[in-house]
Amino acid sequence: MRALFLRCANGVGAALFLGLFLVFVVQIVARFGFGRPLPWTDELAVILYVWIILWAGALMVPEREQVMFDLVWNAAPRSVRRWMRLVGNAMIGGLSAWALPACWDYVHFMKREGTPVLGIPFMWVFLPFVVLLLALVVRCAFGMWRAWQGLDLEDAGVPS
Repeated sequence: MRALFLRCANGVGAALFLGLFLVFVVQIVARFGFGRPLPWTDELAVILYVWIILWAGALMVPEREQVMFDLVWNAAPRSVRRWMRLVGNAMIGGLSAWALPACWDYVHFMKREGTPVLGIPFMWVFLPFVVLLLALVVRCAFGMWRAWQGLDLEDAGVPS
């Protein structure tokens, strides 16, 4: 099930990136080939870029590949690492869970306004941020459970 979910998430990420690439090619051809820049390509490229970054951060990039400050982690004994992982995940997951209702309210409110050129409701532009927060809550809860079990406490950068 997990492998299917990861394949689907990676497939959506690849489709978003392909869409960005195609929009970029259309933009270049229209601007430099025909001397007529298309305003919708700029807007769509920005929207796709936001989606790619937030989608990848939420669902594609594993925790091991996220940016981390591992000097302290690698110097700490396993018992301290367990508490570091528990406290860190509690803070990040807790703040994400706390911010989720207000962010959803704002994203839902923004469905009333559209982008200037394409008229896409801003709800759809900002929706991946809500997905990111949800993914952080789930990822941190899972990380806390694994830390409580004594798992994932090896040196950073060393695969398990």
